[in-house]
Amino acid sequence: MKKKIAYIIASYFGFGFSPFASGTVGSLMTLPLAFVCAYYWGINGVIGVSLISFLLGVIASKEVLKYTKHDPSLIVIDEVSGQSLTFVLLADKLVGNTQAWLIYIVGFAFFRLFDIWKPQPVRWADRKLLNAWGVMLDDIFAGIYAAVCLYLVNRYFALI
Repeated sequence: MKKKIAYIIASYFGFGFSPFASGTVGSLMTLPLAFVCAYYWGINGVIGVSLISFLLGVIASKEVLKYTKHDPSLIVIDEVSGQSLTFVLLADKLVGNTQAWLIYIVGFAFFRLFDIWKPQPVRWADRKLLNAWGVMLDDIFAGIYAAVCLYLVNRYFALI
């Protein structure tokens, strides 16, 4: 992969170059993509965007890591993959649903919590896998935690 294309993908079209909280910006800018995928394609859309961004992220991150330190803040394609995965357990309830804005806000908050807090195995992937797989996997694990919590909160509070 060419260096310039790798940086475009890894930074999620430049959002990773945000001077302030690039991971949060990357997660926030994922919400419209997650909404469209869930709205039109449900679970298939959510899994699809998470899987495609994961695979592209591994390839792009591998290239970017040749020129940077481990998991530089400009790489936010991992946030795209993990943040999208947050909505997997509720994806079929999101199909055609324009009233689910609270789900996206709560899902965003849960994902950021686990991505920053880094409980195990999120921390393990972040600290032990010092390669493109580690860059991507810690956010997948954070997304799984966020998905479970979002599902439980929705089940208890009936957000949608």
